[in-house]
Amino acid sequence: MQQSSLFQDGAFVNVERQAPTEITWEFLKEQFFGEQKREPDGVIPVVPVAADVFTGPASQALKATWFGHATVLVELEGKRVFVDPVFSERVSPVTYVGPKRLHPVPIDLAKVANVDAVVISHNHYDHLDEATTRHLAAGGTHFYVPLGVGIHFDAWGIASEQVHEMAWWQEAEIGNLKIIATPSRHYSGRGLLDYKRTQWASWALVGQQERAFYSGDSGYSKLFAEIGEKLGPFDLNMIKIGAYGPTQAWLDIHMTAENAVRTHQDLRGKKLLPVHWATFNLAIHDWDEPIRRTIKAAQESNSTLLTPKVGQPVLSGAAFTNEAWWVGVK
Repeated sequence: MQQSSLFQDGAFVNVERQAPTEITWEFLKEQFFGEQKREPDGVIPVVPVAADVFTGPASQALKATWFGHATVLVELEGKRVFVDPVFSERVSPVTYVGPKRLHPVPIDLAKVANVDAVVISHNHYDHLDEATTRHLAAGGTHFYVPLGVGIHFDAWGIASEQVHEMAWWQEAEIGNLKIIATPSRHYSGRGLLDYKRTQWASWALVGQQERAFYSGDSGYSKLFAEIGEKLGPFDLNMIKIGAYGPTQAWLDIHMTAENAVRTHQDLRGKKLLPVHWATFNLAIHDWDEPIRRTIKAAQESNSTLLTPKVGQPVLSGAAFTNEAWWVGVK
């Protein structure tokens, strides 16, 4: 950490600094009394994931299954890689309060096995989940995390041999698959005293024929164009579209739908799988606003968008028929 130019005065900083946090009366009014429909009244459809997804051989071709929020199971080069797996009911330091799931996970965590690798974007509770991590670690999964995040794995008693802390642009290999830590624009912290004490990252998964990218939690940044130049084009981009707010401080470190599509283009992406929406109530907007705005932006930029249901797999090289499933969830 101390060798990183971005670790300054005991904390990490962004390459492009964000605006200072603003707690205004307008913000507080919207937070507590806003009229946004942040949770649906109806049932979000979930396609059950069969147990044999984790018992049979993993796909050689690029296959992605969205589990809700930012959790995606990526299969590539015969390996299973989870990005930011979170199976817990709440994303919170405690189990009895905090943002609660708007839909169930598509498979019981107890049935999840044979996961070769996990990549973690940062240590926020909706991206790094202790219960899920403990379960996967017990099965021998290896974890690839930004600088400093290993401290949590130490606290949970997970063997250091399974945890690989990586600086931006560092690479690791599992078989024919490269795992590359790439930049993002965000922040970290799980308590009152550890703000930005550990780093954040996006991730590239590079196979012999196909490539996937995961944005993690991030605001828009010129760094994505650099990633596209160095590692693109990407066959599939998993980019966050939700949980943005009303002030510049929010927008600098949380992607809007329009900036997600712009990021997809910067990365020279072929297909866009939007994530980080429809699972937890985390921001001041309607629960389905991110996908509605993303569709409009994708159409205007002629970008290929995939909108699977939770648990529904997509193959990067195969045709996929989108369904506006959220329209029926009132």
